[in-house]
Amino acid sequence: QVQLVESGGGLAQPGGSLTLSCAVSGSTFKIKSMAWYRQAPGKRREVVATITPTDITTYPGSLQGRFTVSRDNAKNTMYLRINNLKPEDTAIYYCNTLPTAIVAGHDYWGQGTQVTVSS
Repeated sequence: QVQLVESGGGLAQPGGSLTLSCAVSGSTFKIKSMAWYRQAPGKRREVVATITPTDITTYPGSLQGRFTVSRDNAKNTMYLRINNLKPEDTAIYYCNTLPTAIVAGHDYWGQGTQVTVSS
């Protein structure tokens, strides 16, 4: 079964950058489309980036240009680079397969990584 481990979050200043990592267990990573999501306090989880096995990426229009998703199939790892951080980027960031992973009949999510943007 899949396991997802997000890392790389932390406290950053507005205008700064962070790179988040998503380590994925299992041998099927390289054939999976993947996505990054975020959930801010009091808000619903939203998709911020997707990437196919052939590195085709998509972003919501409002995030285009600041968010960059990439993957290293040899390391079973996906990355999210966020540039020009804004306070509204503060959220817990999660990664998942597309569609989302199912374990024991339920959507499976990792623990996420907290990103806090503040001066």
